[in-house]
Amino acid sequence: MADLGDPQDRLPPVIHVAGTKGKGSTVAFLRAMLEASGARVHAYTSPHLVGFNERIRLAGRLIDDAELVAVLEEVERVNAGRSITFFEVTTAVAFLAFSRTPADYVLLEVGMGGRLDATNLVERPAVVALTPISLDHVDFLGNTLAKIAGEKAGIMKRGVATVVGPQPPEAATVFEERAAALDAGLFRHGHEWSARPTSTGMCYEGKQRFDLPRPALSGAHQIDNAGVAIAVLENLPKFRLGTQALAQGLHAVEWPARLQVLAKGPLAALVPSGSVLILDGAHNEAAAAVVAQWARDSGDTRPLDLIVGMRANKDAARFFAHLAPVARRVRTIAIPDDALSVPPADLAAIAREAGLRDANESGDVTAAIRELTAQPGDARILITGSLYLAGHVLRMNE
Repeated sequence: MADLGDPQDRLPPVIHVAGTKGKGSTVAFLRAMLEASGARVHAYTSPHLVGFNERIRLAGRLIDDAELVAVLEEVERVNAGRSITFFEVTTAVAFLAFSRTPADYVLLEVGMGGRLDATNLVERPAVVALTPISLDHVDFLGNTLAKIAGEKAGIMKRGVATVVGPQPPEAATVFEERAAALDAGLFRHGHEWSARPTSTGMCYEGKQRFDLPRPALSGAHQIDNAGVAIAVLENLPKFRLGTQALAQGLHAVEWPARLQVLAKGPLAALVPSGSVLILDGAHNEAAAAVVAQWARDSGDTRPLDLIVGMRANKDAARFFAHLAPVARRVRTIAIPDDALSVPPADLAAIAREAGLRDANESGDVTAAIRELTAQPGDARILITGSLYLAGHVLRMNE
């Protein structure tokens, strides 16, 4: 980055977001609300689902191919063959592109962890946000919630406000201790702010109170994610919140593969009228618990059938343990072109051990949909288990 002229030091005000769950959704809410207020917003997120360009938004639009190639070639030329990771290259490209395009804010999503993440080169963000912590990437971040929280807390900066989403006690303690050491003000869920569903939508209470419509993203957890975003905006220097912009952002927000209904496309066409095809990138225990809660609370009485592909570095047994009480059938598949994909037969055996009796392997997504829809009766068919699988599904359904 120094050889590139330290573009990370020449950015608009940065909102830096870390956490295990909800990072992407929180960034999506922030972008929608800021843009509804008239702001120009850069955004850096990962992973991409369909096209690499999804990772980098320049002032509200996806970076185009010509811009991407030009900046990537420049970064590779300056790097001059030195050892560098894929994510480091991607982050360098984003910082360089952001530094050259005018905008009002940068939304920066941590790739993994926080303390050693490439995005943590930003020395003075405007606000830091920490979304819920759970066990994930334990080989890199540690095998306890406290260790993982310590890595995430690495993005906290001296004197910079930190918004904290709902947390297990072990993580909350780590954040509070880190904040005290840095003299960083904490704005915590359940303390300085709260968000809850109402009969007409949701209510946020923090420095101000806002009665708002329900978020366009499905699931009760999205009210918490929206709450984190509003809390960030309340702590963003020189930014004035408006109810209309918040409401418009909640209505306009889009974030693929988060309980996304696939209503059109070749895969959706395989599902008979009366049933529905849904896509979600849940891939760890905590995310499975959220999906299970959605299944219970949605009010939809149609049986839930699952199509699941998972990577070997995830805890499939705990994933299925949360879904077993709410799902009727499972068809397991391989994630295409993924060497880490769990063999479908092995994944089906894990599902059966977790209590899902009707769990069998299928050849692919299309075959699984056909098998699940061959029997009469309406159903909710949820494709889940991996963001890599979600990206493949979205490409197939174009």
